[in-house]
Amino acid sequence: MAPWALLSSGVLVRTGHTVLTWGITLVLFLHDTELRQWEEQGELLLPLTFLLLVLGSLLLYLAVSLMDPGYVNVQPQPQEEIKEEQTAMVPPAIPLRRCRYCLVLQPLRARHCRDCRRCVRRYDHHCPWMENCVGERNHPLFVVYLVLQLLVLLWALYLAWSGLRFFQPWGLWLRSSGLLFATFLLLSLFSLVASLLLASHLYLVASNTTTWEFMSSHRIAYLRQRPGNPFDQGLTRNLAHFFCGWPSGSWETLWAEEEEEGSSPAV
Repeated sequence: MAPWALLSSGVLVRTGHTVLTWGITLVLFLHDTELRQWEEQGELLLPLTFLLLVLGSLLLYLAVSLMDPGYVNVQPQPQEEIKEEQTAMVPPAIPLRRCRYCLVLQPLRARHCRDCRRCVRRYDHHCPWMENCVGERNHPLFVVYLVLQLLVLLWALYLAWSGLRFFQPWGLWLRSSGLLFATFLLLSLFSLVASLLLASHLYLVASNTTTWEFMSSHRIAYLRQRPGNPFDQGLTRNLAHFFCGWPSGSWETLWAEEEEEGSSPAV
C-alpha cells in the first residue's frame, strides 16, 4: 500500500485541527500577551490552566471525531422475535424502514449518511470539521466539546487582544504584531462559529430534536403527520434523556404513546 493511501480525509482534518490548535497556542506564548507576562513573572497557575483547557478540548475533539456515533448494526439479529416486537410497537402508518443504501432496518430517527456510508441512530448531522457523524452516542460529548472549545477560544481571544500594540509605525507594527493580529481575526471567526453552533445545539437538545429533523421536518414521515414534535417531553426530561439516558425506552414506543394520546377523544 502506498504511504499516501493512509492519508484519508479524516486523518488530514484531525491533523490540521491539532496543528492549528497548538500553532495558535504557540503564537500566544511567543508574543507579548498576558500569557507570556504571567510566565515571565513566575505565575504559572493561569498558563498551566490555559494549556490544560487547550489539551482537554483537543482530546474531546479527537474522542468525538473517532468514536462510533451510533451506527445501526448491519448484522442480522439472532432473535427475530425482537424485530417483531419492535415492529409491533410502531403504528401501521410509520413502519420500520429499510435503508435503500445499506439495506438495514432503520429505527425511528435514524438516517443514512452518505459520507460515512452507514445508518446512524438519532442522526443529527455529518460534521466535516470532525469527519464524522454526530449521532446518538457522541452528540452529548459533542455539546460538551463545544462548551469547552468556546471557553478556550474566548480566553485565547482576550489573550491575543492583550498583546496587540497599535501605537507604532506601520512597518514596525506589522513585523511585531502582524501574526498576532491575524491570529486574533482567526480566533474571532472561530468564536463566532462556535457560539452559533453551541446556541443552536442547546436549543435542539432542549426541544429533543435534531438538526436533520429541524431542517427537514416537512420531508420526514413521522414528523410530517404530526403538528408538533412527538419526542418533546419537556425541558427537564429532554435534558435528562440526552445527557443521562433517562428515561430509557425506544423512540418507537414514545412515538406510539404520543400518537395514542393525540388520537384519544377529549373528555
